[in-house]
Amino acid sequence: MSASTSTATASPLDWAAPLGEAPVDAEVRLPGSKSLTNRYLVLAALADGPSELRAPLRSRDTLLMAAAVASLGARVTDVPVDGTGTGSEVASWRVEPGALRGAGQLDCGLAGTVMRFLPPVAALASGTTTFDGDAHARTRPMAPLLGALRELGAAVDDGGRGLMPFTVHGAGRLPGGRTVMDASASSQFVSALLLAGARSDAGIEVVHEGAPVPSAPHLVMTQQVLRDAGVEVESDLAATGGASGTHWRVAPGRVGALDVDVEPDLSNAAPFLAAALVTGGRVTVPGWPQRTTQAGDALRYLLDEMGADVDLTPEGLTVRGGDGVSGIDADLHDVGELTPVIAAVAALADTPTRLRGIAHLRGHETDRLAALATELNALGGEVSETEDGLLIRPRPLHGGRFATYGDHRMATAAAVLGLAVPGVVVVDVGTTAKTMPDFTGLWTGMLAR
Repeated sequence: MSASTSTATASPLDWAAPLGEAPVDAEVRLPGSKSLTNRYLVLAALADGPSELRAPLRSRDTLLMAAAVASLGARVTDVPVDGTGTGSEVASWRVEPGALRGAGQLDCGLAGTVMRFLPPVAALASGTTTFDGDAHARTRPMAPLLGALRELGAAVDDGGRGLMPFTVHGAGRLPGGRTVMDASASSQFVSALLLAGARSDAGIEVVHEGAPVPSAPHLVMTQQVLRDAGVEVESDLAATGGASGTHWRVAPGRVGALDVDVEPDLSNAAPFLAAALVTGGRVTVPGWPQRTTQAGDALRYLLDEMGADVDLTPEGLTVRGGDGVSGIDADLHDVGELTPVIAAVAALADTPTRLRGIAHLRGHETDRLAALATELNALGGEVSETEDGLLIRPRPLHGGRFATYGDHRMATAAAVLGLAVPGVVVVDVGTTAKTMPDFTGLWTGMLAR
C-alpha cells in the first residue's frame, strides 16, 4: 500500500463526505443481510421445492449470486410488492430449483460468498463451470477449499495456483466423505462445504487443522440456515464456547424449501450507528433482531465500550453519543468485517485503540489492515500494523482523499471520518453497491433529519 493513493488526481467517482455539523437524530432502515441472502439462495437452489425469500438484499454481491445459481440450473424470479407480477419494487425472490448443470463461465465479481459457496454446487452439477471475477478476486485464497473438494471426489483444475480462475468439472454427483483442511484464512471454506453437504452421496465431514477459524458467527449462521432447511448438521462449536470450531458434519438427505424473512444487515448498520457516537447524536435501526447469528450484533457491545449509550428494544436498536469517544482494546477475530468502521471511530477517540485477532483481513476484498493504516495515516493519523491487527493512536486529522481499493467497508469507514473531519473525499464511493446500493442516499438522508 502507498499513501500516495490518497493524493492522486481527483476522479469523477470521488464523493465529498458530508460533515456532521450537528448531532444526528435519525431512524435508518437497512436492507437485508448479504450473508443470509446468499446462504438462502444457495440452499434454495439445492432444495426439493420452490422457496420464498422475503426482503432479500439486492446488491452487487447478491445479484451475482442470484445470477450464478440461475446459471447452475435454478430459476430466480422477482416478486413485486403487490404480488401481481408487475411493478418495480421487489418484495421477495422466488427460487425454483432445477437440474444442476455446468454454468460455463461464472462471474464472481469480488464476492467471497459466490467464489467459495458455489464450487461445491458446481461439483454436483453435470458439466463444467469456470470461476473468475474482478482482478483482486484473483488474489483471494482458494486452495484449502479446492483441495477439500478434490478429497471429496470432485475434479478441479486450477493449474496448481489455488486461485481463480479455476474450473470445476461437475459429474452430476459428489461422493462426499471426510476432509481435513486449514480454514484459518476464511470461515467461508467450511460454510461452502456444509451448504452443499446434504446433496453429496455420503454427506460431508470437515475437520479443521490450523489456527482458529475466523468469523465463528458466520459458521453458526450457516448451521442455522441449514437447520431451517431441515438439514442435519453437527459441530463442536458449542463445546468450544462458540469461539472457534474444528469439526463439522452434514448428513446426506433432502434440503427442504425455505419460506423466510431476511433480517436487516447488521454489519451494514456499523457506519450509521457510529455516526451517533461520533456526532453525539442518536440513530435508531428498526427491526434489530432480539436474537441473531449475525456478526454485526457485536456493534452493541463495541460501541458501548467506546462511549455510546446502547438500547435494544422490540422496536429496534438505538445508539446515542455521549461525552466523547474512548479507545478500546478489542479482539475482533470473530467480527472482522466491523474493523474498518471501528478503526475510523478509534481514529477520532481520546485514547489509543488496539484491534487484535484480525490478521485474516489481509486476504479480504483488499488487505484491509494495510489499507486502513495507509489511508488513516494519510489524513494525519498514527496507525501501525501489528502481527494480527492495528494500533491506533489518536492524532488531529485533516481532510484529503481516502482511497477505498474497491472495498465497500473502506468507503463506509471514510464516511464516518468525514462527519468529524472537514474535507474528506471518498474515492469510488460506488463500491458500496457491493452490499448497499444506495449508501450515499441513506447517509445524506440520515444527516438531513
